[in-house]
Amino acid sequence: MLAGLTAAGVLGAAACTRVASASGTRGGDLLDRLRAQGVVRLGIAGEIPFGYIDRNGHLTGEAPELAKVIFKRLGVDRVQPVPTEFGSLIPGLNSQQFDVVAAGMYVNPERCQQVIFADPDYQMLDSFIVRKGNPKGLHSYRDVVAKKARFATGTGYAEIQYAVEAGYKESDILIVPDQVAGLNAVEAGRVDAFAGTALTAREVVKKSAKAEATKPFAPLVKGKPHVDGGAFAFRPTETRLRDAFNVELRKLRQSGELFRILRPFGFTKAELTDLTAKELCGG
Repeated sequence: MLAGLTAAGVLGAAACTRVASASGTRGGDLLDRLRAQGVVRLGIAGEIPFGYIDRNGHLTGEAPELAKVIFKRLGVDRVQPVPTEFGSLIPGLNSQQFDVVAAGMYVNPERCQQVIFADPDYQMLDSFIVRKGNPKGLHSYRDVVAKKARFATGTGYAEIQYAVEAGYKESDILIVPDQVAGLNAVEAGRVDAFAGTALTAREVVKKSAKAEATKPFAPLVKGKPHVDGGAFAFRPTETRLRDAFNVELRKLRQSGELFRILRPFGFTKAELTDLTAKELCGG
């Protein structure tokens, strides 16, 4: 994410780009340590539907539920949530506050300089939360710029950079904690649009009498439509764990179990993907 998310927020927060493996083992020894401990710590950002604690205090969301299945197959029986702000996920990972980011994080070249990603488990377009009837007719970031709309998005979201690329002044963007705060800002009339993933937008407006989600669209990156992919992130030294994770992810995709895990959280078959981390990292 959110869930969607921007390079700017994360890059500014992360000073280090590489963390040495505790043992210096080629490919990292984290997988062995997790198996011995029997638990993996998941960095989450409290964003529905990607990774959050529900009303009963249980960890859930598409990424944690997927993590439970894959890590069990890798010999790690339990997952433990470590909640943090979205913009703190990469710094927290690289300072070893948790073992893996399980927050539906978009893969982009800037983040790929700081962490390594599994292949995406979903792909996603963007959407705006707007007032009912979309009175300003906002359907793209260029519309937001052309119509001088008041614009908001979430902390660390990729949508910041998409708006800036379209010509919106970054200092004029209202940054809010998450999509619920974005919905509140739209409903209160403080902004004309909040940008997030198509999934989070359509889910959060379901109970709103004042707001709606626009039709999903692809943001423009270097003038071309861009489709994002969300994935698990690992410390750069832990290639062995990342590769083992990818093997199990591929099996779940091929068997159809991946979609069965994602579907309860609002994902459709259109959001399944064959994108690779290498493609999205620009490699």
